[in-house]
Amino acid sequence: MRLDGKVALITGGGTGIGTAITERFVEEGAKVCISGRRQSVLDKVARSLPEGMVSTCAGDVTRFEDCRRMVDTTLSFGGKIDVLINNAAIDPGGAVLDLSPELWRQVLDINLTGPFLMTKAALQPMIRAGGGSVINISALGGMRCLPGMPAYCTSKAGLNHFTKQVALDYGPANIRCNAVCPGGTRTEMLSEALTPVAEAMGTDVEGVYERMASNVPLRRIASASEVSGICVYLAGEDSSYMTGAVLLLDGGAAVVDVAGAALSDSGNKWGASDTRE
Repeated sequence: MRLDGKVALITGGGTGIGTAITERFVEEGAKVCISGRRQSVLDKVARSLPEGMVSTCAGDVTRFEDCRRMVDTTLSFGGKIDVLINNAAIDPGGAVLDLSPELWRQVLDINLTGPFLMTKAALQPMIRAGGGSVINISALGGMRCLPGMPAYCTSKAGLNHFTKQVALDYGPANIRCNAVCPGGTRTEMLSEALTPVAEAMGTDVEGVYERMASNVPLRRIASASEVSGICVYLAGEDSSYMTGAVLLLDGGAAVVDVAGAALSDSGNKWGASDTRE
């Protein structure tokens, strides 16, 4: 019960990582308000958890009036807001020549402007209460590039820097802000995005996941529930002196040299010769 007595607002709480975090927070004693664009999806999650522990608020994180309503709903439900988790995001692909200006703006609006608006709406109640923890769900793609994903990767890179800016500006008010960067994680959103990739590779989505994991040191893709533990830590008192951190949660993927990994995929081994001669 490491979050006993805390109240959290989680955007994108109706599916994937957001749902997994919600379930874990409730297990740890927190009251949670979840938001998303589909009320029916939010209601399904709320019904699956103990009565009185989860509230819902349908809305769009790109609309500031909706963001303020989400915060107000959380305050009415729990009396305060200790934790804000900016999780709502989209991940459409398309290289620069293929990506429409409209889709570029939509990705940045949801993935970057959304966290800005949600944080702006939540800061004053947190400050009045003496502090709080903002947790931004970023991605390994915010620190590395993915082929054909300029909008997504740029939005997540911006989110990482926004995290540091909030930590700097509001640390004196006891507001902590940290980012979590998951690598490949099994979610509905990722599975849907990988469907055309699977068709192009002549396999199914599971086959794509296996291929993705082949050079990850832990040799597997994360489950959504594996992202929830680090969020419990960042929301709780054990991380009371941590702010401005951008934390990788990628199974070690970021340490891999892709050129060397490609040789290993071909059955070759690196470093067999002595170069001292």
